[in-house]
Amino acid sequence: MLLDQINARLKAGKIGVTIRQKGDRLYLRGTFPPKSGETEWKQRDISLGIYANPAGYKRAEIEARKAGAQLADKAFNWLDWIDSPKSQSDTVSKWIEQFEADYFSKRKRTPKSETTWQTEYAQVFRQLPLNEPLTPELLRSHILKTEPDSRNRQRYCMVLGALAKLASVDLDVKSLRGNYSAKKLTPRDLPSDIEISQWRDRISNEQWQFAFGLMACYGLRNHELFHIDLEKLRDGPVLHLIEDTHGGGKTGARRVWALYPEWWDKWRLWDVSLLPQVTGRNNRELGHRVTQAFKRYGFRNPYNLRHCWAVRSIDFLPVELAAVQMGHSYQIHCNTYHHWISDEVHQRAYDLAMQRSDRPLPPP
Repeated sequence: MLLDQINARLKAGKIGVTIRQKGDRLYLRGTFPPKSGETEWKQRDISLGIYANPAGYKRAEIEARKAGAQLADKAFNWLDWIDSPKSQSDTVSKWIEQFEADYFSKRKRTPKSETTWQTEYAQVFRQLPLNEPLTPELLRSHILKTEPDSRNRQRYCMVLGALAKLASVDLDVKSLRGNYSAKKLTPRDLPSDIEISQWRDRISNEQWQFAFGLMACYGLRNHELFHIDLEKLRDGPVLHLIEDTHGGGKTGARRVWALYPEWWDKWRLWDVSLLPQVTGRNNRELGHRVTQAFKRYGFRNPYNLRHCWAVRSIDFLPVELAAVQMGHSYQIHCNTYHHWISDEVHQRAYDLAMQRSDRPLPPP
């Protein structure tokens, strides 16, 4: 039973406070200091006003640890626990504080997890009125402000749905998510390889021209420009990305093969002294610097270079190898790009297969 597991954790941590269920509500159980007019410590229950459901159990464990810490520090104050019930009428800011505490209780606080928190969660929470009660109506209204069937709508549903679950607020986000999917991406607006080469030649700044060439040739995310083993790139058209240990984000150590290797040579991608010198506190800021630089030369979506590499890889690599080189899981790669394979690609693959001397033959 979930409640037994939580109480076992509290006991193992020597918190001094446990959780009890009465009816459909949860209470803290422990030995607490005397209230006003009393002289002795007593074992008693503190009502949390929280429903006994999975989200409520999570919240109750946080409250138990909070009360235990106050007792250990001799800082327990009944004013924090009486006349201010922990209920659905708590303000948005209090629930966000609880959510953040719960979020980082499950993962180590590192630059990577901090970046995820800021970009995926905190940005959404900053749009909420912090001093108002957290209600289903408030959360729903902010979800509906986003564009339907968009990535942003999906993100708001994910973040605010998680907040509602923690606070035991009844909010149905499934009906609001819409049908956004990565499969809705389409290659029709992507530049051709000829156009990519022409765009690169139009960039007057030699350093940003070099950066553009790297992203086109290797399908890099913006910030990955600054996580390259530059010395190894001098040796040949295989790019080595190093583990990102300071800025967070998705960069992991991996190797990427040039598509096309001729671009590595023609564009002098071995001349690593040309890489722009860019500063940023994290990957998000580094990526923004790249986007802004390319905008100055009229190229507004550098991520399209990554999509183009993925489409190009269909002619060069087995899909499982392309996924690894992009830093994707096989499933995500297939979900995003398999529906982009054109009839022309299928025909080329078929023609090559028919030319193989060892291809299967029909029975005699």
